[in-house]
Amino acid sequence: MKEKRIGILGAMPEEINGVVSLLKDKKEIVKGMRTYYTGTINNVEAVVVFSRWGKVASATTVTHLIVEFGITELIFTGVAGAISKDLNIGDIVIANSLVQHDLDARPIMKRFEIPLLGITELYPPKEVLDNTIVRIGELVENGNLINLLSLIQQEKFSLTSQKVMIGKIASGDQFFSSNLEKENILAVLPDVLCVEMEGAAVAQVCFEYGIPFVIIRTISDAANENSVIDFNEFISQVASKFGLEIIKKLTK
Repeated sequence: MKEKRIGILGAMPEEINGVVSLLKDKKEIVKGMRTYYTGTINNVEAVVVFSRWGKVASATTVTHLIVEFGITELIFTGVAGAISKDLNIGDIVIANSLVQHDLDARPIMKRFEIPLLGITELYPPKEVLDNTIVRIGELVENGNLINLLSLIQQEKFSLTSQKVMIGKIASGDQFFSSNLEKENILAVLPDVLCVEMEGAAVAQVCFEYGIPFVIIRTISDAANENSVIDFNEFISQVASKFGLEIIKKLTK
């Protein structure tokens, strides 16, 4: 049996910097304009990397993690814009399905269908998903994550409470910054919880290589006209702390 080696992926440097500090016996390997950090976390081999934004960048990076570094499972943490009205800034979404909202090869095939695979959605393995749901639920319980922030930060982002939702995440090479964009995606994907730019591409690569994966997103903005302001501030002040605790919990 292949030795366990966890790949830990983030689409922004702020999302992985804290995780890199967890590595013991850390080494840096630069390939393909990426810096891969190898070592161990809780006595388990791990490779941590900042993928950069977008589907191509993230798919390239996870392919390298699988082929060159031999990871046996993948954790992808990061941020997303809320589409569902039930989500607030600071909430956490765990993907039970992922779709590329900008994939459209009609009339050759139906909208969102992945060419040659014949499917529109990708799913993490049930056992991995169930384990993640339990662990993240424990992490959020009793305000454990929110309490990492100062009272000023909590007030600034209205983080009086936090919840975990499980559902569909849509990925595409687009940053949502208007209510019209939200309305348009809900018209065709009414059950989408949030949007980001990498998850479904990463899921497709993992599916094709048979690598178990989980995608976890913290809501950074409401995917509307205030998105840029909320996003930048949330990344710098909150996302890095939440991401670090999520990885700590999932690698215990």
